[in-house]
Amino acid sequence: MPESATVPGRILVVDDQPANLRVVSTLLSRNGYDVVPAGTGNEALEQALARTPDLVLLDMLMPGMDGFQLLEEMRRHAPLQDMPVIFLTAAQDRELLLRAFDSGAVDYVTKPFIPEELLARVGAHVALKQARDRLERVARERQELVNLVAHDLKNPLSSVLFASDILMQDGCKPERVPRYLQMIHESAHDAIGYIRRYLEGQERIAAAGGVEAHTHPAALRETVEWLAQRYELQLESRGMHLHAIVPDPCGTVAIDRRVLRQVAENLITNAMKYAPDGGELTLEVARSGNTGFWQLRVLDRGGGVPVEKRRDLFKPFMRLSGRDDGMSSGLGLSLARQIIVGAGGDLWYEDREGGGAVFVIELPASMLSE
Repeated sequence: MPESATVPGRILVVDDQPANLRVVSTLLSRNGYDVVPAGTGNEALEQALARTPDLVLLDMLMPGMDGFQLLEEMRRHAPLQDMPVIFLTAAQDRELLLRAFDSGAVDYVTKPFIPEELLARVGAHVALKQARDRLERVARERQELVNLVAHDLKNPLSSVLFASDILMQDGCKPERVPRYLQMIHESAHDAIGYIRRYLEGQERIAAAGGVEAHTHPAALRETVEWLAQRYELQLESRGMHLHAIVPDPCGTVAIDRRVLRQVAENLITNAMKYAPDGGELTLEVARSGNTGFWQLRVLDRGGGVPVEKRRDLFKPFMRLSGRDDGMSSGLGLSLARQIIVGAGGDLWYEDREGGGAVFVIELPASMLSE
């Protein structure tokens, strides 16, 4: 993506006089700006809502909806609330100019204008707007990264806490101690790996045009075996049994194996949280009806997702119930679906026949050898 400094900007020019509109639009266009002309307030509002401009040059006094009324109407819409507006006016009335600033204008230019002055003021305010947009985008991307790292650390740290709690109990069976120690070691290793992946892998993602290469595609059989080994004891502690259904031959999908494990872990921990004790959790691999795709399905016998919550199921900070275990951020399903869709697949929910929930991960088959 090119630096915004090389993009002059999109400017909405509003004036009821065709001659003025033509002169201003021509001047700005010749200097590289993307100009959208509008002869009325209603037309200008429609154009601004269709695509937010970087700047509005607005005639102060127009018949019908004047500049003040148009600006007031624009500020009612969230995308237009911070949009810079420069008033164009032939008036030199001090009270009128003060009213312009009070209404939210950032500057004004008097008519007839000096071309160099108009270009200088437009350039300054467009640059400020684009700089602010860049800062907001960087802040948003950093917050998203923090959310991803924090959320993905939750599962391995939960496994460490589970295993260490068991080891601290007097009733821990001696023959199982090595298994719990192994869980602690592998979970800690996973946590460090997730941090390294996000903090050291950003340059590789940027070099690939924003897409992370899946150099280690996920073999579905190995993925299910890893999940079963990691969560068998935790499921057992809740009175749950894990059942795996894996066909032979079994496919490999075009997503990094660590990433698929993370997504599937989120679905398994959700099932552990919301499915009743003593139930069965099933991991099933199957060919998709969509040619060239495979599915990994996570099935439980819990209460399923209420109808009224399904529309918002994959939105950020959505929880299936009001329960809070102190670690849940409500980001799991949202991030999981975002990751899967980014890999060219999909993630959705279905009711399970006979009661329960089914979460389906669908991904394209990998063309790379394991």
